[in-house]
Amino acid sequence: MKEQTSKPPIIWLNTLVFLITFLIAAVAVPWYAVSVGIDSSLWWIMLATLCFAGISITAGYHRLWSHRTYNANPVVRFVFAIGGALALQNSALHWSSDHRVHHTHVDDNDKDPYSAQRGFWYSHIGWMLREYHASLYSDYNNVKDLQQDPIVMWQHRHYLALTLLTNFGWPLLVGFMVGDIWGALLVVGVLRLVLNHHTTFFINSLAHVWGSQPYTDKNSARDNGVLAFLTFGEGYHNYHHIFSADYRNGIRWWQFDPTKWLIRSFSWLGLASGLKRSSAYQVEKARLQMQLQRLQNKASSAPATLLERAQNHYDELAVLLRNYYQARKKLLDGKAKHLREQVNLDALKAQVEELQQAVEQQKRHWRQLVSQINQHA
Repeated sequence: MKEQTSKPPIIWLNTLVFLITFLIAAVAVPWYAVSVGIDSSLWWIMLATLCFAGISITAGYHRLWSHRTYNANPVVRFVFAIGGALALQNSALHWSSDHRVHHTHVDDNDKDPYSAQRGFWYSHIGWMLREYHASLYSDYNNVKDLQQDPIVMWQHRHYLALTLLTNFGWPLLVGFMVGDIWGALLVVGVLRLVLNHHTTFFINSLAHVWGSQPYTDKNSARDNGVLAFLTFGEGYHNYHHIFSADYRNGIRWWQFDPTKWLIRSFSWLGLASGLKRSSAYQVEKARLQMQLQRLQNKASSAPATLLERAQNHYDELAVLLRNYYQARKKLLDGKAKHLREQVNLDALKAQVEELQQAVEQQKRHWRQLVSQINQHA
């Protein structure tokens, strides 16, 4: 008989918090709304509180502290530390340590704290209900840089007090102002907390099983516009897992990423600096590589000449893209440094325009080839 492996001990505090808050949100809030009524102002305050806590996780815990994609003013860091405590997802130090391990060992069932390969329930919430990875947090070796941030360490030391103050104190204050303490505790306190929790958890679970993989299939992360809407832009998860040092998740102008917009606004106001962006050439190349790979995988029935042409067009387009972005960088550097004496900007501009036209023409040919191969597949 096969020996059954015993499961790690249950973390009763986490289990009870998740269970009790969910039951209150699912049962008590509707009951109170029907039997007593909830003032509309509480819903608006709940929404604002949810946004503050959520953006503190995405712009603070995630893109600032976990990935160091930009630098933030101490005031901004302090505000995010408060919002992170309000979100009740552990301290920034602990959260960032988890997340860095996840990126280092994504989809590794033994090392990824919330590996999607272990199932939806595990990656969504199950990994927090038992002591699966208690040994990770003895010294926080992977977040030594954050241990030099006094605000991160202040929040870590006083995390329990901050969570009680924000998750009980704020709803109580709202209740006094509105004249409905129980309604505020239920809506601004508990319901808001449950929504914050599970929308964030969707990135660990749903964003690894639902959506597209335009940049890489070497891990399970997906891009999903619906999840981006629910998580302040975090749903473009396939992009994030290959370009995690980028302060943006949604890189197209039309992609919903309010976290990106907030960080950029901070930079305009002098509250953030050092915003990191991935190379546009590397991004486009990754997308093209995935397109070529998919064509090769599914086009076994297409004529060999078409596949050979696709490979040739891909190689030519990759070279053109590299030359275009190199020339564009030279032109931008020349304009920024006012090197009109050393650099002929007019000639550079003409070269960039010529390369851009060549890239667009090659992209049209590429799309036509993709369409032809798809018809045979």
